Amino acid sequence: MKNKNYDFSGYATKNNLRCSDGRTIRKDAFKEMDGEIVPLVWHHRHEDPSNVLGHVLLENRDDGVYAYGTFNDSDAGKNAKLLVEHGDITGLSIYANQLKQNGGDVLHGTIREVSLVLAGANPGAYIDCPVVEHADNETFDAVIYTGLTFDDDMTHADTEEKKDIKKESKQVSDSKEKTVKDVFDEFTEEQKKVVYFLMAEYGKQLGDKDFKPNEKKNENSSEKIEHSDIYGGEIMKTNVFDQSATPKNALSHADMETIFRDGKKCGSLKEAVAEHMESGVLMHDDESTATYGIENIDYLFPDYKSLNVPPEYIKRDTTWVNKVMNAVHHTPFSRIKSVFADITADEARAKGYLKGNLKKDEVFSLLKRTTDPQTVYKRQRMDRDDIIDITDFDVVRWIKSEMRLMLDEEIARAVLIGDGRLSSDDDKISESHVRSIVNDAELYTIKVNINDSTYTKLVAADDTDYSARAKKIRAAAVTGRIDYKGSGEPVLFTTEEELNNFLLADDGFGRPLYPDDAAVARALRVREIITVPVLEDATTDDSEPIVGVIVNMKDYNIGADKGGEVNLFDDFDIDYNQQKYLIETRISGALVKPKSAIVIVDTSSETTSDDADEG
Repeated sequence: MKNKNYDFSGYATKNNLRCSDGRTIRKDAFKEMDGEIVPLVWHHRHEDPSNVLGHVLLENRDDGVYAYGTFNDSDAGKNAKLLVEHGDITGLSIYANQLKQNGGDVLHGTIREVSLVLAGANPGAYIDCPVVEHADNETFDAVIYTGLTFDDDMTHADTEEKKDIKKESKQVSDSKEKTVKDVFDEFTEEQKKVVYFLMAEYGKQLGDKDFKPNEKKNENSSEKIEHSDIYGGEIMKTNVFDQSATPKNALSHADMETIFRDGKKCGSLKEAVAEHMESGVLMHDDESTATYGIENIDYLFPDYKSLNVPPEYIKRDTTWVNKVMNAVHHTPFSRIKSVFADITADEARAKGYLKGNLKKDEVFSLLKRTTDPQTVYKRQRMDRDDIIDITDFDVVRWIKSEMRLMLDEEIARAVLIGDGRLSSDDDKISESHVRSIVNDAELYTIKVNINDSTYTKLVAADDTDYSARAKKIRAAAVTGRIDYKGSGEPVLFTTEEELNNFLLADDGFGRPLYPDDAAVARALRVREIITVPVLEDATTDDSEPIVGVIVNMKDYNIGADKGGEVNLFDDFDIDYNQQKYLIETRISGALVKPKSAIVIVDTSSETTSDDADEG
């Protein structure tokens, strides 16, 4: 170079030097950069102009690319110049893009900047490729470290005395490279916390879960750090500040520096760690590839936070349960007797009298029904240790609320349609004690079938399926009211599907026949429509699919003697250290008015016994 007005010089890259990722920079890969001037940057932090320290003139040579560096007059440039002059910084690295390769050989590229780097931090050559772009010809960006040192030719003070001072300074610098402890002391608190965690994980691999790496020893002591100094036992297998050996599954300083640098680039230390765990390859002092990994890396991430404490129940809609239980009639006794006099027969009618004839006595029948109580219960248990260990919420109160919820639902189901269990099942709520409305005697429950010809003939040929079914259900419900003798305005218990049939029914021109629930209720002559999930696929004891139940729940009586109301009992099993809970009630239930309920069924999808025999 003719121009000697530069502050230092050295090789930015070397040809035919195999990097840790398998790539090799070949001769004249950066030939087009000969004579070009590019920025001189501190440690590739070119996103901030304050990190630009000056510029370098590039010279392509047979053995690599040589750089002549000149510092600017900024504070950072002056400081960097002083560090180079003193021999504190002796390493160069390049950032290049548009790199093209054939196999593992890098054949072409463009150098965008040259950086000063800490000598010895990344021994040997390697290429760090943060970006890979796929185009017609695959290109990629890379930071290329060679691990070479440069010559600090300070031509502005080039006296023999100065050269001797520089030579002596460089020898001292070479002999006093930074130890791992020196570098560790420069870490931020966040970086130290990550290192503490990694050391703790390594300590666990040695066989002690209570290993605490951040417990300090006397830094000035020359004693050996023994395993017992920290947590007792055998001699510690690895000294964290010993550079002579790198334990398996450990991160070197170069690895950690790379992770922290990438974390700053992408803004997330978590993502940087995860990315390097996936790649799993970095360069170590022996210039050979080494795979590393961190077991249970997710321990570094924050704990999961529960959004629903206590846990929410996955359950059926139980809104209807309260409407049943709050509406029924209650008595403080459980043995119920209903007595009725049937005065509908002709014999009970008043009679005309003719003079001289015999007057006849009135004749009518008395009807009587009795219902006895049955115990209904739900039982639960928990280990006392579990109760104590669950501290996020009151688990006992949570369990008790679930027990009451399920008890009420079971009673309401038994009242409306029966509990559905076989009569031979020991857990069945007997219908002789809690009589279901849909299966009650004809005296109490009116049954209408929408498949009756009286209702099916109302369906027009051009009716949609929704309109046709809505017409049949409405006709059956309204006709059933002829014989209804219940109290006041009843309600309709049905399913969401049956309600939707009404809401989707139209007049043939796309206009809804029933725009809302209230319109449906008025059409069916009921006060309210209540959807009941347990009615879906429910049948009577005669296997007839249930469409709905029309009833005023005031006509249904639930009785319980004193002490038979809902009670909750706690008991502790000292032998098994278990807390046991029991909720129970002893009740009877039955309709107490004749003709007080209408059950709408649909037998259109049924197969008769004769058809079954023929098949």
